[in-house]
Amino acid sequence: MKLMKMFVFCIIAVCLALPASVFAKPVTINWWHAQRSARGKVVAQMIDDFNKSQSEYEVVGTFKGNYDETMNAGVAAFRAKKQPHLLQVFEVGTQTMMLSGAVYPVFELMKDAGFEVDWSRYLQAVLSYYMNADGNLMSMPFNSSTPVMYYNVEMFTKAGIDPLSKSEPITWDQLGEITKKIVDAKIASAGMVTAWQSWTQIENYSAIHNVAFASKANGYEGLDCKLEINNPLVVNHITRLKSWADDKRFMYGGQKYQGPKSEFIAQNVAVYIDSISAIAKLKKAVKDFKWDVAPLPVEASMKSPQNSIIGGASNWVLNGHSKEEYKGVATFLKFLASNEMQEYWHKETGYFPITIDAYDSLKAKGYYDDNPLQEVGIKQLNRAIPTKISRGLRLGYFVQIRNIINEELEQVWNGKKSPQKALDDAASRSNAQLKNFEKTYN
Repeated sequence: MKLMKMFVFCIIAVCLALPASVFAKPVTINWWHAQRSARGKVVAQMIDDFNKSQSEYEVVGTFKGNYDETMNAGVAAFRAKKQPHLLQVFEVGTQTMMLSGAVYPVFELMKDAGFEVDWSRYLQAVLSYYMNADGNLMSMPFNSSTPVMYYNVEMFTKAGIDPLSKSEPITWDQLGEITKKIVDAKIASAGMVTAWQSWTQIENYSAIHNVAFASKANGYEGLDCKLEINNPLVVNHITRLKSWADDKRFMYGGQKYQGPKSEFIAQNVAVYIDSISAIAKLKKAVKDFKWDVAPLPVEASMKSPQNSIIGGASNWVLNGHSKEEYKGVATFLKFLASNEMQEYWHKETGYFPITIDAYDSLKAKGYYDDNPLQEVGIKQLNRAIPTKISRGLRLGYFVQIRNIINEELEQVWNGKKSPQKALDDAASRSNAQLKNFEKTYN
């Protein structure tokens, strides 16, 4: 009995000597995101790695649907005071999130949590999209991409066309010649197809050529901005694509990516413009032919093309939680930005590593020597210092604006409107949306 009492006393003494945190449940951090399927598995692995790396916090990831559905779920939860700590929002929701009053800015969060972050070591073309007017980061970039050009190497070879450079872009005139050769030789039923037509053929086309998508520095300098996509350069570009559609050098495959990607995989087209994140999907889906990646084409008159702009999403920290929970959020965000996690994310999905350190680490390890196509988008994004125009877009109701642009472009492809008329109408309809947004948030 005495031995038993002594044993119990020893156990109690040991327990009293241990800090309370040993027995405390980890602080739960909820992250709502829009990553599913293969990318969802990668996200789940990153969360699991973080949870195993320490015992103070436990991140719980929840898939909430596509980007629209995830953002709407976050808004509804905030109104009901049941918001998560972290919410993944696509880039077109940036202006709305910034003005929502629901956000704990990332630059403040990291500072308040005691983390010193050298923001200069992040890819600046990525950071600039999510910065406020004072140059401070409002949300943490997560899955960042940019569009590139995929092409069927075997079709090019049959047509007597050399492989394209991974750093120097060809011109749109040259692409016209290439697709004409391929179509005339009946190597493919059409020359090229593009996913996300507003993002690739108007937003990025404008940025690369340093032409304003909207006034007020693309909306960065005021809510009272207007779309300027009905300018001569963009009108001429859409006119060219329409002429290519008429002679099969261009095929319209749908507003998003599913149709265009299917046409490329089925070898109905030789060229496919889409996000760099399509790399991972194509690696798994294409078994019958060799394909490669090149930068987006530029106009012959553009001797020094600007950077392309990003797509994807960032993680927003929502108000309404405790200081202890926010320390966990900051700790998790720091973990996600580590070289190990950024390299893993980039390799598995094709999305950019968001830090220069992770990029340099991959280069030092020779990763891009073995996987040169995964560096094409990074080089294109970083080939020039972003200007006020090429740093990105800061527009309210951007989801609705993209839908309007897509609707008007379809009117061009089916021959119901001229390019000038369609882009005039797209600008006019979008400006009404911008005006409503300005009234709401002013």
